[in-house]
Amino acid sequence: MTETQPLLSLRLSVNYPEKPGVLRDLSLDLRRGEVLGLVGQSGCGKSTLALAILKLLYLKRARAEGSILFNGRDLLPLKEREMRSLRGKEIALVLQSPMSSLNPALRIGVQLEEAWKIHQRTTREETLRALLGTMEEVSLPADKDFLRRYPAQLSVGQAQRVLIGMAVLHRPPLLIADEPTSALDIVTQCEVMQLFSSLSRKLGMSILYISHDLLSVATISHRVAVMNKGEIVECRNTADLFTNPSHPFTQQLISALPVAPRFAPANADSAAA
Repeated sequence: MTETQPLLSLRLSVNYPEKPGVLRDLSLDLRRGEVLGLVGQSGCGKSTLALAILKLLYLKRARAEGSILFNGRDLLPLKEREMRSLRGKEIALVLQSPMSSLNPALRIGVQLEEAWKIHQRTTREETLRALLGTMEEVSLPADKDFLRRYPAQLSVGQAQRVLIGMAVLHRPPLLIADEPTSALDIVTQCEVMQLFSSLSRKLGMSILYISHDLLSVATISHRVAVMNKGEIVECRNTADLFTNPSHPFTQQLISALPVAPRFAPANADSAAA
């Protein structure tokens, strides 16, 4: 695959046993190194799309049809064993509730080490160096004392940074962030969003940033895709979409904002196509 082709390109329909048409011929591309915001109302299918990319829909007895091209390879036909080799290493996920995502009975270092050893075989010293380096990258204490803590000894913001660190341990080309700031206060939300932007630039990582919060999406994304009732109704450069929305649903969402979004200079330019 050439650098000009999308990292992720999908054409997808998803049906649940008692709820058909959750996603309806949804079309979406994600460029390399790009932060793509995905916004829409609760229940429109955003999290279903994330599960579909990771091929975890079987947990909800849902069925996907179409294609999910990742690095030129269609993920839909892959067996579970093949997907396990990709999850975490090439496609990572950050969820919205850090305290429920971390195991309360295990120390932070143990959980990070388990995530590391799934895809890497290194000496104990090399493993520790990788874990501490990642903690530093996500602005957490890079010392053994921090790794000995349990989740209950962390703030919610620290726990979310641990999850982000766990997600980027293997430098995945694609990170899916599903409502990653909904459990955080306003100040911590801003810090976490700045962290996502920094990691994307530093690691050359593409991020699919899923949220119902348009203002947070406006500050982090190169482009924004708007989802409504299982379809992408509009996908454009962030500044263009917010200043001149073309679809009635997008116009409705933006008109409901309490303040107009301000765009960081970095978001004025699209990610490399």
